[in-house]
Amino acid sequence: LAVRGTEGLYMVNGPPHFTESAAFQRDSGKNCKAVAFSKDGSLFAWCNGEKVNVVNVTSAEFLRSFDLPKAVCLGFSPKNNILATWQAYTTAKDGSAGVPNLQLHDVKTGKCLKSFIQKKMQNWCPCWADDESICARNVNNEVHFFENNNFNTIANKLHLQKVNDFVLSPGVQPTKVAVYVPGSKGAPSFVRLYQYPNFGGPQSALANKSFFKADKVTMLWNKKATAVLVIASTEVDKTGASYYGEQTLHYIATNGESAVVQLPKNGPIYDVVWNPNSMEFCAVYGFMPAKATVFNLKCDPVFDFGTGPRNAAFYSPHGHILVLAGFGNLRGQMEVWDVKNYKLISKPVASDSTYFAWCPDGEHIVTATCAPRLRVSNGFKIWHYTGALLHSYEVPENEEMWQVSWQPSLDGVFPAKAIKYQAVPGELPSAEPKPAQAYRPPALRNKPVTSSKLHEDEPPQNMKPQPGSGDKPLSKTALKNQRKHEAKKAAKQEAKADANQEPPQSSASQNAPRAAAPVATSGDPEVDKKIKNLKKKLKAIEQLKEQAAAGKRLEKNQ
Repeated sequence: LAVRGTEGLYMVNGPPHFTESAAFQRDSGKNCKAVAFSKDGSLFAWCNGEKVNVVNVTSAEFLRSFDLPKAVCLGFSPKNNILATWQAYTTAKDGSAGVPNLQLHDVKTGKCLKSFIQKKMQNWCPCWADDESICARNVNNEVHFFENNNFNTIANKLHLQKVNDFVLSPGVQPTKVAVYVPGSKGAPSFVRLYQYPNFGGPQSALANKSFFKADKVTMLWNKKATAVLVIASTEVDKTGASYYGEQTLHYIATNGESAVVQLPKNGPIYDVVWNPNSMEFCAVYGFMPAKATVFNLKCDPVFDFGTGPRNAAFYSPHGHILVLAGFGNLRGQMEVWDVKNYKLISKPVASDSTYFAWCPDGEHIVTATCAPRLRVSNGFKIWHYTGALLHSYEVPENEEMWQVSWQPSLDGVFPAKAIKYQAVPGELPSAEPKPAQAYRPPALRNKPVTSSKLHEDEPPQNMKPQPGSGDKPLSKTALKNQRKHEAKKAAKQEAKADANQEPPQSSASQNAPRAAAPVATSGDPEVDKKIKNLKKKLKAIEQLKEQAAAGKRLEKNQ
Protein backbone atom coordinates (compact mmCIF):
# COMPACT_ATOMS: atom_id res chain seq x y z
CA LEU A 1 0.00 0.00 0.00
CA ALA A 2 1.11 3.56 -0.67
CA VAL A 3 0.36 5.91 2.24
CA ARG A 4 0.46 9.71 1.90
CA GLY A 5 0.07 12.27 4.68
CA THR A 6 1.84 14.73 6.95
CA GLU A 7 4.26 11.93 7.91
CA GLY A 8 5.44 11.88 4.30
CA LEU A 9 4.98 9.26 1.62
CA TYR A 10 5.87 5.64 2.27
CA MET A 11 4.84 2.12 1.36
CA VAL A 12 3.60 -0.68 3.59
CA ASN A 13 3.90 -4.38 2.70
CA GLY A 14 0.53 -6.04 2.20
CA PRO A 15 -0.76 -9.07 4.10
CA PRO A 16 0.62 -10.96 5.96
CA HIS A 17 3.52 -8.69 7.07
CA PHE A 18 2.40 -5.03 7.20
CA THR A 19 5.96 -3.73 7.67
CA GLU A 20 7.33 -0.70 5.86
CA SER A 21 8.42 -1.71 2.36
CA ALA A 22 12.09 -1.59 1.43
CA ALA A 23 11.20 -1.30 -2.27
CA PHE A 24 10.44 2.38 -1.77
CA GLN A 25 12.59 4.99 -0.03
CA ARG A 26 10.34 7.05 2.28
CA ASP A 27 9.89 10.66 1.13
CA SER A 28 9.53 12.60 4.38
CA GLY A 29 8.43 15.91 2.85
CA LYS A 30 5.03 17.24 3.93
CA ASN A 31 4.21 18.56 0.44
CA CYS A 32 3.40 15.39 -1.45
CA LYS A 33 0.42 16.49 -3.57
CA ALA A 34 -0.21 13.55 -5.88
CA VAL A 35 0.68 9.90 -6.36
CA ALA A 36 -0.12 7.39 -9.10
CA PHE A 37 0.50 3.70 -9.73
CA SER A 38 0.65 2.31 -13.24
CA LYS A 39 -2.14 -0.09 -14.21
CA ASP A 40 0.02 -3.19 -13.67
CA GLY A 41 1.41 -1.81 -10.39
CA SER A 42 5.06 -1.87 -11.52
CA LEU A 43 5.63 1.90 -11.74
CA PHE A 44 4.90 4.56 -9.15
CA ALA A 45 5.02 8.33 -9.59
CA TRP A 46 4.72 11.08 -7.01
CA CYS A 47 5.09 14.83 -6.82
CA ASN A 48 6.72 16.22 -3.68
CA GLY A 49 6.40 19.94 -4.43
CA GLU A 50 9.83 20.05 -6.09
CA LYS A 51 9.92 17.32 -8.73
CA VAL A 52 7.78 14.56 -10.18
CA ASN A 53 9.64 11.28 -9.56
CA VAL A 54 9.09 7.86 -11.11
CA VAL A 55 10.30 4.57 -9.59
CA ASN A 56 9.95 0.94 -10.57
CA VAL A 57 8.41 -0.68 -7.48
CA THR A 58 9.10 -4.28 -8.51
CA SER A 59 12.84 -3.80 -9.04
CA ALA A 60 13.11 -0.94 -6.49
CA GLU A 61 15.03 1.28 -8.93
CA PHE A 62 14.69 5.02 -9.45
CA LEU A 63 13.79 5.71 -13.09
CA ARG A 64 13.71 9.49 -13.57
CA SER A 65 12.44 12.80 -12.33
CA PHE A 66 10.72 15.69 -14.12
CA ASP A 67 11.12 19.30 -13.09
CA LEU A 68 7.43 20.04 -12.42
CA PRO A 69 7.07 21.49 -8.90
CA LYS A 70 3.46 22.62 -9.40
CA ALA A 71 2.02 19.32 -10.66
CA VAL A 72 -1.12 18.31 -8.75
CA CYS A 73 -2.41 15.40 -10.89
CA LEU A 74 -0.53 12.41 -12.29
CA GLY A 75 -1.55 9.45 -14.44
CA PHE A 76 0.08 6.62 -16.40
CA SER A 77 -1.14 5.29 -19.73
CA PRO A 78 -2.30 1.63 -19.57
CA LYS A 79 0.95 0.16 -20.97
CA ASN A 80 3.27 2.48 -19.00
CA ASN A 81 4.56 4.34 -22.07
CA ILE A 82 3.34 7.78 -21.05
CA LEU A 83 3.11 9.80 -17.85
CA ALA A 84 0.51 12.59 -17.94
CA THR A 85 0.87 15.52 -15.52
CA TRP A 86 -1.48 18.44 -14.87
CA GLN A 87 -1.00 21.70 -12.99
CA ALA A 88 -3.41 24.57 -12.40
CA TYR A 89 -3.88 26.79 -15.45
CA THR A 90 -2.70 30.38 -15.02
CA THR A 91 -2.93 33.33 -17.39
CA ALA A 92 -0.25 35.97 -17.66
CA LYS A 93 -0.73 39.32 -15.86
CA ASP A 94 -1.42 41.17 -19.12
CA GLY A 95 -4.31 38.77 -19.83
CA SER A 96 -2.56 36.91 -22.66
CA ALA A 97 -3.04 33.13 -22.88
CA GLY A 98 -1.17 31.08 -20.32
CA VAL A 99 1.31 28.30 -20.97
CA PRO A 100 0.08 24.74 -21.67
CA ASN A 101 -0.46 23.03 -18.33
CA LEU A 102 -1.15 19.39 -19.36
CA GLN A 103 2.03 17.53 -20.30
CA LEU A 104 2.52 14.07 -21.77
CA HIS A 105 5.98 12.60 -21.17
CA ASP A 106 7.60 9.51 -22.62
CA VAL A 107 8.40 7.39 -19.55
CA LYS A 108 11.37 5.62 -21.22
CA THR A 109 13.20 8.68 -22.59
CA GLY A 110 11.83 11.43 -20.33
CA LYS A 111 11.02 13.55 -23.38
CA CYS A 112 7.92 15.76 -23.34
CA LEU A 113 5.84 14.49 -26.28
CA LYS A 114 3.12 17.13 -26.22
CA SER A 115 1.65 19.93 -24.10
CA PHE A 116 -1.98 21.02 -24.13
CA ILE A 117 -3.96 23.77 -22.49
CA GLN A 118 -6.44 22.09 -20.15
CA LYS A 119 -8.25 24.64 -18.00
CA LYS A 120 -10.52 22.41 -15.94
CA MET A 121 -9.22 19.90 -13.43
CA GLN A 122 -12.31 17.74 -13.96
CA ASN A 123 -11.58 15.02 -16.57
CA TRP A 124 -8.09 16.48 -17.03
CA CYS A 125 -6.45 13.19 -17.99
CA PRO A 126 -6.62 11.94 -21.58
CA CYS A 127 -8.24 8.48 -21.90
CA TRP A 128 -6.45 5.59 -23.55
CA ALA A 129 -7.77 2.33 -24.94
CA ASP A 130 -6.26 -0.59 -23.00
CA ASP A 131 -3.74 -1.34 -25.77
CA GLU A 132 -2.88 2.38 -26.22
CA SER A 133 -3.90 2.24 -29.89
CA ILE A 134 -6.06 5.31 -29.39
CA CYS A 135 -6.07 8.18 -26.94
CA ALA A 136 -8.91 10.69 -26.58
CA ARG A 137 -9.58 14.01 -24.89
CA ASN A 138 -12.54 16.37 -24.79
CA VAL A 139 -11.73 19.78 -26.34
CA ASN A 140 -14.37 22.52 -26.66
CA ASN A 141 -17.31 20.14 -26.86
CA GLU A 142 -15.75 17.69 -29.30
CA VAL A 143 -13.70 14.57 -28.68
CA HIS A 144 -10.27 14.44 -30.35
CA PHE A 145 -8.67 11.05 -31.02
CA PHE A 146 -4.95 10.35 -31.45
CA GLU A 147 -3.58 7.04 -32.68
CA ASN A 148 -0.52 5.11 -31.43
CA ASN A 149 0.55 7.95 -29.12
CA ASN A 150 1.22 10.32 -32.01
CA PHE A 151 -0.09 13.56 -30.51
CA ASN A 152 0.89 15.88 -33.35
CA THR A 153 -1.95 14.83 -35.64
CA ILE A 154 -5.60 14.45 -34.67
CA ALA A 155 -6.59 11.14 -36.27
CA ASN A 156 -10.33 11.56 -35.70
CA LYS A 157 -12.93 13.89 -34.26
CA LEU A 158 -16.32 13.11 -32.80
CA HIS A 159 -18.34 16.25 -33.30
CA LEU A 160 -21.79 16.55 -31.70
CA GLN A 161 -23.48 19.80 -30.74
CA LYS A 162 -22.13 19.86 -27.16
CA VAL A 163 -20.31 16.79 -25.92
CA ASN A 164 -20.08 17.21 -22.18
CA ASP A 165 -18.45 13.91 -21.26
CA PHE A 166 -17.25 10.66 -22.83
CA VAL A 167 -15.98 7.27 -21.67
CA LEU A 168 -13.94 4.76 -23.68
CA SER A 169 -14.81 1.08 -23.33
CA PRO A 170 -12.34 -1.19 -21.50
CA GLY A 171 -10.84 -4.37 -22.95
CA VAL A 172 -9.81 -5.38 -26.41
CA GLN A 173 -10.39 -3.72 -29.79
CA PRO A 174 -12.57 -2.44 -31.36
CA THR A 175 -12.89 0.41 -28.86
CA LYS A 176 -16.33 1.85 -28.25
CA VAL A 177 -17.13 5.35 -27.00
CA ALA A 178 -20.06 6.45 -24.84
CA VAL A 179 -20.79 10.19 -25.16
CA TYR A 180 -23.14 12.39 -23.18
CA VAL A 181 -24.78 15.50 -24.63
CA PRO A 182 -26.81 17.60 -22.15
CA GLY A 183 -30.24 18.78 -23.25
CA SER A 184 -30.96 22.42 -23.98
CA LYS A 185 -34.06 24.52 -24.73
CA GLY A 186 -36.52 21.74 -24.10
CA ALA A 187 -34.54 19.13 -26.05
CA PRO A 188 -33.70 15.99 -24.03
CA SER A 189 -30.19 14.99 -22.97
CA PHE A 190 -28.85 11.84 -24.59
CA VAL A 191 -26.13 9.23 -24.32
CA ARG A 192 -24.89 7.61 -27.53
CA LEU A 193 -22.60 4.66 -28.10
CA TYR A 194 -20.25 4.61 -31.08
CA GLN A 195 -17.66 2.17 -32.32
CA TYR A 196 -14.37 3.85 -33.15
CA PRO A 197 -13.86 5.24 -35.83
CA ASN A 198 -17.46 5.18 -37.21
CA PHE A 199 -18.67 8.64 -36.26
CA GLY A 200 -20.67 9.37 -39.44
CA GLY A 201 -24.32 10.46 -39.47
CA PRO A 202 -26.92 9.60 -36.80
CA GLN A 203 -27.21 6.10 -38.31
CA SER A 204 -23.63 5.24 -37.29
CA ALA A 205 -24.37 5.13 -33.54
CA LEU A 206 -24.62 1.66 -31.99
CA ALA A 207 -27.24 2.82 -29.50
CA ASN A 208 -28.95 5.97 -28.32
CA LYS A 209 -30.91 6.79 -25.15
CA SER A 210 -32.47 10.15 -24.45
CA PHE A 211 -33.89 11.38 -21.16
CA PHE A 212 -35.13 14.62 -19.69
CA LYS A 213 -34.11 14.67 -16.05
CA ALA A 214 -30.33 15.11 -16.21
CA ASP A 215 -27.99 17.86 -15.06
CA LYS A 216 -25.10 15.44 -14.89
CA VAL A 217 -24.57 11.80 -15.74
CA THR A 218 -22.22 9.02 -14.72
CA MET A 219 -21.52 6.40 -17.39
CA LEU A 220 -20.28 2.96 -16.37
CA TRP A 221 -19.06 0.41 -18.95
CA ASN A 222 -19.08 -3.25 -17.99
CA LYS A 223 -15.78 -5.10 -18.32
CA LYS A 224 -16.74 -6.92 -21.54
CA ALA A 225 -17.82 -3.59 -23.11
CA THR A 226 -21.28 -4.91 -24.03
CA ALA A 227 -23.35 -2.38 -22.06
CA VAL A 228 -23.30 0.95 -20.24
CA LEU A 229 -25.20 1.98 -17.11
CA VAL A 230 -26.08 5.66 -16.97
CA ILE A 231 -26.96 7.36 -13.68
CA ALA A 232 -28.69 10.61 -14.62
CA SER A 233 -29.16 13.10 -11.81
CA THR A 234 -30.69 16.53 -11.41
CA GLU A 235 -29.35 19.10 -8.96
CA VAL A 236 -32.81 19.89 -7.59
CA ASP A 237 -35.70 17.57 -6.83
CA LYS A 238 -38.81 19.38 -8.13
CA THR A 239 -41.07 17.38 -5.79
CA GLY A 240 -39.05 18.51 -2.77
CA ALA A 241 -38.68 14.91 -1.58
CA SER A 242 -34.88 15.03 -1.37
CA TYR A 243 -32.06 17.51 -0.84
CA TYR A 244 -29.87 15.56 -3.22
CA GLY A 245 -31.83 16.03 -6.43
CA GLU A 246 -33.37 13.18 -8.34
CA GLN A 247 -31.61 10.20 -9.94
CA THR A 248 -32.67 7.71 -12.59
CA LEU A 249 -30.82 4.65 -13.81
CA HIS A 250 -30.70 3.72 -17.50
CA TYR A 251 -29.26 0.67 -19.23
CA ILE A 252 -27.87 0.86 -22.79
CA ALA A 253 -26.44 -2.13 -24.65
CA THR A 254 -24.15 -1.98 -27.69
CA ASN A 255 -26.69 -4.06 -29.64
CA GLY A 256 -29.07 -1.09 -29.48
CA GLU A 257 -31.29 -2.23 -26.61
CA SER A 258 -32.02 0.27 -23.86
CA ALA A 259 -34.22 0.43 -20.79
CA VAL A 260 -34.95 2.37 -17.65
CA VAL A 261 -34.06 0.24 -14.64
CA GLN A 262 -37.19 0.09 -12.46
CA LEU A 263 -36.20 0.52 -8.80
CA PRO A 264 -38.93 -0.67 -6.41
CA LYS A 265 -38.18 1.95 -3.71
CA ASN A 266 -38.30 5.73 -4.11
CA GLY A 267 -35.39 7.96 -3.19
CA PRO A 268 -31.80 8.68 -4.21
CA ILE A 269 -29.55 6.21 -6.03
CA TYR A 270 -26.44 6.03 -3.85
CA ASP A 271 -24.31 3.63 -5.83
CA VAL A 272 -24.36 1.35 -8.86
CA VAL A 273 -21.62 -1.18 -9.65
CA TRP A 274 -21.09 -3.79 -12.34
CA ASN A 275 -20.09 -7.30 -11.37
CA PRO A 276 -16.68 -7.93 -13.05
CA ASN A 277 -18.34 -10.88 -14.87
CA SER A 278 -20.37 -8.23 -16.82
CA MET A 279 -23.57 -10.28 -16.45
CA GLU A 280 -25.20 -8.40 -13.58
CA PHE A 281 -25.04 -5.18 -11.59
CA CYS A 282 -25.95 -4.05 -8.09
CA ALA A 283 -27.78 -0.84 -7.20
CA VAL A 284 -28.11 0.75 -3.73
CA TYR A 285 -31.10 3.08 -3.66
CA GLY A 286 -34.12 4.47 -1.81
CA PHE A 287 -34.65 6.60 1.26
CA MET A 288 -32.92 5.21 4.35
CA PRO A 289 -32.89 2.38 5.23
CA ALA A 290 -31.74 1.83 1.66
CA LYS A 291 -32.49 -1.17 -0.51
CA ALA A 292 -29.86 -3.05 -2.50
CA THR A 293 -30.75 -5.26 -5.46
CA VAL A 294 -28.81 -7.26 -8.04
CA PHE A 295 -30.19 -7.02 -11.59
CA ASN A 296 -29.42 -9.09 -14.68
CA LEU A 297 -28.88 -7.78 -18.22
CA LYS A 298 -32.65 -7.78 -18.82
CA CYS A 299 -32.86 -5.32 -15.89
CA ASP A 300 -34.92 -7.87 -13.93
CA PRO A 301 -34.15 -8.19 -10.20
CA VAL A 302 -32.22 -11.38 -9.38
CA PHE A 303 -31.67 -10.94 -5.65
CA ASP A 304 -32.89 -8.33 -3.21
CA PHE A 305 -30.76 -7.73 -0.09
CA GLY A 306 -33.67 -6.13 1.77
CA THR A 307 -33.18 -2.80 3.54
CA GLY A 308 -30.34 -1.63 5.77
CA PRO A 309 -28.00 1.24 6.67
CA ARG A 310 -25.93 1.35 3.48
CA ASN A 311 -24.95 3.69 0.68
CA ALA A 312 -22.19 1.92 -1.24
CA ALA A 313 -21.47 -1.42 -2.92
CA PHE A 314 -18.14 -2.99 -3.88
CA TYR A 315 -17.61 -6.21 -5.87
CA SER A 316 -14.37 -8.09 -5.28
CA PRO A 317 -11.99 -8.12 -8.29
CA HIS A 318 -13.08 -11.68 -9.18
CA GLY A 319 -16.76 -10.82 -8.76
CA HIS A 320 -17.42 -13.60 -6.25
CA ILE A 321 -17.98 -11.40 -3.18
CA LEU A 322 -20.08 -8.25 -2.76
CA VAL A 323 -19.66 -5.81 0.11
CA LEU A 324 -22.57 -3.50 0.98
CA ALA A 325 -21.47 -0.69 3.27
CA GLY A 326 -22.72 2.47 4.95
CA PHE A 327 -20.00 5.14 5.13
CA GLY A 328 -20.10 8.93 5.35
CA ASN A 329 -23.02 9.85 7.60
CA LEU A 330 -23.68 6.16 8.40
CA ARG A 331 -21.91 4.08 11.04
CA GLY A 332 -19.59 2.06 8.84
CA GLN A 333 -21.46 -1.25 8.96
CA MET A 334 -20.43 -3.65 6.19
CA GLU A 335 -22.19 -6.77 4.93
CA VAL A 336 -20.02 -9.25 3.05
CA TRP A 337 -22.03 -11.51 0.72
CA ASP A 338 -21.16 -14.63 -1.24
CA VAL A 339 -22.56 -13.70 -4.65
CA LYS A 340 -22.97 -17.19 -6.05
CA ASN A 341 -25.06 -18.58 -3.20
CA TYR A 342 -26.28 -15.24 -1.82
CA LYS A 343 -25.20 -16.10 1.69
CA LEU A 344 -23.99 -13.58 4.26
CA ILE A 345 -20.32 -14.21 5.13
CA SER A 346 -19.61 -11.55 7.77
CA LYS A 347 -20.67 -8.16 9.14
CA PRO A 348 -17.59 -6.18 10.18
CA VAL A 349 -17.91 -2.54 11.33
CA ALA A 350 -15.37 0.09 10.24
CA SER A 351 -16.65 3.27 11.82
CA ASP A 352 -15.64 6.72 10.52
CA SER A 353 -14.30 5.29 7.27
CA THR A 354 -13.89 7.69 4.37
CA TYR A 355 -12.32 5.18 1.98
CA PHE A 356 -12.78 1.51 1.07
CA ALA A 357 -10.89 -0.62 -1.46
CA TRP A 358 -10.51 -4.29 -2.33
CA CYS A 359 -6.98 -5.65 -2.58
CA PRO A 360 -6.34 -7.11 -6.07
CA ASP A 361 -6.01 -10.57 -4.42
CA GLY A 362 -9.79 -10.59 -3.83
CA GLU A 363 -9.27 -11.58 -0.17
CA HIS A 364 -8.34 -8.41 1.69
CA ILE A 365 -9.92 -5.00 2.17
CA VAL A 366 -8.54 -1.65 3.33
CA THR A 367 -10.73 0.92 5.07
CA ALA A 368 -9.27 4.32 5.97
CA THR A 369 -10.13 7.53 7.74
CA CYS A 370 -8.49 10.34 5.80
CA ALA A 371 -8.21 14.13 6.01
CA PRO A 372 -9.59 16.55 4.90
CA ARG A 373 -12.88 14.59 5.14
CA LEU A 374 -12.18 13.80 8.80
CA ARG A 375 -9.35 15.52 10.66
CA VAL A 376 -9.22 13.26 13.73
CA SER A 377 -8.24 9.62 14.31
CA ASN A 378 -6.78 9.26 10.81
CA GLY A 379 -5.42 5.85 9.92
CA PHE A 380 -6.17 2.65 8.04
CA LYS A 381 -7.31 -0.90 8.78
CA ILE A 382 -6.77 -4.07 6.79
CA TRP A 383 -9.45 -6.76 6.98
CA HIS A 384 -9.97 -10.26 5.67
CA TYR A 385 -13.40 -10.55 4.04
CA THR A 386 -14.45 -13.10 6.70
CA GLY A 387 -14.55 -10.17 9.12
CA ALA A 388 -11.13 -10.58 10.79
CA LEU A 389 -9.22 -7.35 11.43
CA LEU A 390 -5.60 -8.14 10.48
CA HIS A 391 -3.84 -4.81 10.88
CA SER A 392 -4.67 -1.36 12.16
CA TYR A 393 -2.56 1.80 12.03
CA GLU A 394 -3.49 5.16 13.52
CA VAL A 395 -1.36 8.25 12.89
CA PRO A 396 0.14 10.03 15.93
CA GLU A 397 -1.67 13.07 17.39
CA ASN A 398 -1.58 16.23 15.26
CA GLU A 399 -0.64 14.24 12.15
CA GLU A 400 -2.95 13.61 9.19
CA MET A 401 -3.32 10.90 6.59
CA TRP A 402 -4.53 12.02 3.15
CA GLN A 403 -4.53 8.92 1.00
CA VAL A 404 -4.06 5.16 1.06
CA SER A 405 -4.06 2.99 -2.05
CA TRP A 406 -3.28 -0.62 -2.94
CA GLN A 407 -0.66 -1.38 -5.53
CA PRO A 408 -2.80 -2.53 -8.48
CA SER A 409 -2.17 -5.71 -10.47
CA LEU A 410 -3.43 -7.02 -13.78
CA ASP A 411 -6.28 -9.54 -14.03
CA GLY A 412 -5.14 -13.12 -13.66
CA VAL A 413 -2.16 -12.38 -11.37
CA PHE A 414 -4.17 -13.60 -8.38
CA PRO A 415 -6.32 -16.67 -9.08
CA ALA A 416 -9.82 -16.71 -7.57
CA LYS A 417 -10.01 -18.85 -4.43
CA ALA A 418 -12.90 -20.73 -2.86
CA ILE A 419 -14.96 -18.71 -0.39
CA LYS A 420 -14.41 -19.31 3.33
CA TYR A 421 -17.11 -18.67 5.91
CA GLN A 422 -14.97 -19.31 8.99
CA ALA A 423 -13.22 -16.11 10.13
CA VAL A 424 -9.46 -16.31 9.57
CA PRO A 425 -7.39 -15.79 12.72
CA GLY A 426 -7.01 -12.01 13.13
CA GLU A 427 -4.07 -10.32 14.81
CA LEU A 428 -6.42 -7.94 16.57
CA PRO A 429 -9.69 -8.22 18.37
CA SER A 430 -12.26 -6.57 16.10
CA ALA A 431 -13.06 -3.39 18.00
CA GLU A 432 -16.83 -3.42 17.80
CA PRO A 433 -18.19 -0.09 18.99
CA LYS A 434 -20.55 -0.66 21.92
CA PRO A 435 -24.11 0.06 20.76
CA ALA A 436 -25.18 3.27 22.46
CA GLN A 437 -28.06 2.68 24.84
CA ALA A 438 -31.16 4.69 24.04
CA TYR A 439 -31.95 7.33 26.67
CA ARG A 440 -34.68 6.18 29.05
CA PRO A 441 -36.41 8.62 31.40
CA PRO A 442 -36.14 7.74 35.12
CA ALA A 443 -39.78 6.61 35.32
CA LEU A 444 -39.18 3.85 32.77
CA ARG A 445 -35.76 2.64 33.88
CA ASN A 446 -36.83 -0.44 35.83
CA LYS A 447 -39.58 -1.47 33.43
CA PRO A 448 -39.23 -3.95 30.55
CA VAL A 449 -38.03 -2.42 27.29
CA THR A 450 -40.67 -2.08 24.61
CA SER A 451 -39.07 -1.86 21.21
CA SER A 452 -40.45 0.79 18.93
CA LYS A 453 -39.01 0.90 15.44
CA LEU A 454 -39.42 3.73 13.00
CA HIS A 455 -39.58 1.24 10.17
CA GLU A 456 -39.47 -2.50 9.74
CA ASP A 457 -36.36 -3.82 8.01
CA GLU A 458 -37.12 -5.87 4.93
CA PRO A 459 -35.38 -9.26 4.85
CA PRO A 460 -33.26 -10.34 1.85
CA GLN A 461 -35.13 -12.38 -0.75
CA ASN A 462 -34.23 -14.28 -3.88
CA MET A 463 -35.99 -12.81 -6.90
CA LYS A 464 -34.88 -15.53 -9.31
CA PRO A 465 -37.94 -17.36 -10.63
CA GLN A 466 -38.02 -20.67 -8.80
CA PRO A 467 -38.10 -23.76 -11.03
CA GLY A 468 -41.70 -24.76 -11.66
CA SER A 469 -43.05 -21.25 -11.21
CA GLY A 470 -43.56 -18.67 -13.96
CA ASP A 471 -40.67 -17.22 -15.92
CA LYS A 472 -40.54 -13.79 -14.33
CA PRO A 473 -41.17 -12.30 -10.92
CA LEU A 474 -44.53 -10.56 -11.34
CA SER A 475 -44.81 -6.80 -11.41
CA LYS A 476 -47.20 -5.00 -9.06
CA THR A 477 -49.96 -4.68 -11.68
CA ALA A 478 -49.57 -8.31 -12.71
CA LEU A 479 -49.93 -9.38 -9.09
CA LYS A 480 -53.02 -7.19 -8.69
CA ASN A 481 -54.59 -8.69 -11.80
CA GLN A 482 -53.70 -12.18 -10.65
CA ARG A 483 -55.45 -11.58 -7.32
CA LYS A 484 -58.55 -10.19 -9.07
CA HIS A 485 -58.59 -13.17 -11.38
CA GLU A 486 -58.41 -15.61 -8.47
CA ALA A 487 -61.19 -13.76 -6.61
CA LYS A 488 -63.42 -13.96 -9.70
CA LYS A 489 -62.71 -17.65 -10.10
CA ALA A 490 -63.71 -18.24 -6.49
CA ALA A 491 -66.91 -16.19 -6.95
CA LYS A 492 -67.80 -18.20 -10.08
CA GLN A 493 -67.27 -21.49 -8.30
CA GLU A 494 -69.49 -20.31 -5.45
CA ALA A 495 -72.15 -19.30 -7.95
CA LYS A 496 -71.90 -22.73 -9.58
CA ALA A 497 -72.21 -24.46 -6.25
CA ASP A 498 -75.30 -22.35 -5.46
CA ALA A 499 -76.85 -23.19 -8.85
CA ASN A 500 -76.26 -26.90 -8.35
CA GLN A 501 -78.08 -26.83 -5.04
CA GLU A 502 -81.23 -25.31 -6.61
CA PRO A 503 -84.08 -27.84 -7.06
CA PRO A 504 -84.54 -28.77 -10.75
CA GLN A 505 -87.04 -26.30 -12.18
CA SER A 506 -89.83 -27.00 -14.65
CA SER A 507 -89.00 -26.84 -18.34
CA ALA A 508 -91.23 -23.78 -18.73
CA SER A 509 -89.13 -21.70 -16.41
CA GLN A 510 -85.98 -22.89 -18.25
CA ASN A 511 -87.26 -21.28 -21.44
CA ALA A 512 -88.01 -18.08 -19.57
CA PRO A 513 -85.52 -15.24 -20.09
CA ARG A 514 -82.14 -15.78 -18.41
CA ALA A 515 -82.51 -12.76 -16.15
CA ALA A 516 -84.98 -14.73 -14.04
CA ALA A 517 -82.24 -17.18 -13.05
CA PRO A 518 -80.90 -16.51 -9.54
CA VAL A 519 -77.79 -14.32 -9.81
CA ALA A 520 -75.05 -14.77 -7.21
CA THR A 521 -74.47 -11.30 -5.80
CA SER A 522 -71.32 -10.25 -4.03
CA GLY A 523 -73.09 -7.56 -2.09
CA ASP A 524 -71.11 -4.80 -3.84
CA PRO A 525 -73.16 -3.23 -6.69
CA GLU A 526 -69.94 -2.09 -8.49
CA VAL A 527 -68.51 -5.60 -8.52
CA ASP A 528 -71.88 -7.07 -9.60
CA LYS A 529 -71.99 -4.64 -12.51
CA LYS A 530 -68.48 -5.67 -13.59
CA ILE A 531 -69.35 -9.36 -13.33
CA LYS A 532 -72.48 -8.81 -15.43
CA ASN A 533 -70.50 -6.98 -18.14
CA LEU A 534 -67.86 -9.70 -18.19
CA LYS A 535 -70.52 -12.41 -18.55
CA LYS A 536 -72.01 -10.46 -21.44
CA LYS A 537 -68.62 -10.31 -23.15
CA LEU A 538 -67.94 -14.00 -22.57
CA LYS A 539 -71.34 -14.86 -24.08
CA ALA A 540 -70.59 -12.73 -27.15
CA ILE A 541 -67.22 -14.48 -27.52
CA GLU A 542 -68.93 -17.88 -27.35
CA GLN A 543 -71.35 -16.82 -30.13
CA LEU A 544 -68.49 -15.56 -32.31
CA LYS A 545 -66.64 -18.84 -31.82
CA GLU A 546 -69.73 -20.78 -32.89
CA GLN A 547 -70.10 -18.56 -36.01
CA ALA A 548 -66.43 -19.05 -36.90
CA ALA A 549 -66.82 -22.82 -36.47
CA ALA A 550 -69.86 -22.71 -38.78
CA GLY A 551 -67.59 -21.21 -41.46
CA LYS A 552 -68.68 -17.56 -41.29
CA ARG A 553 -65.90 -15.01 -42.07
CA LEU A 554 -65.36 -12.75 -39.06
CA GLU A 555 -64.44 -9.07 -39.22
CA LYS A 556 -61.00 -8.00 -37.94
CA ASN A 557 -62.37 -6.34 -34.82
CA GLN A 558 -64.37 -9.45 -34.03
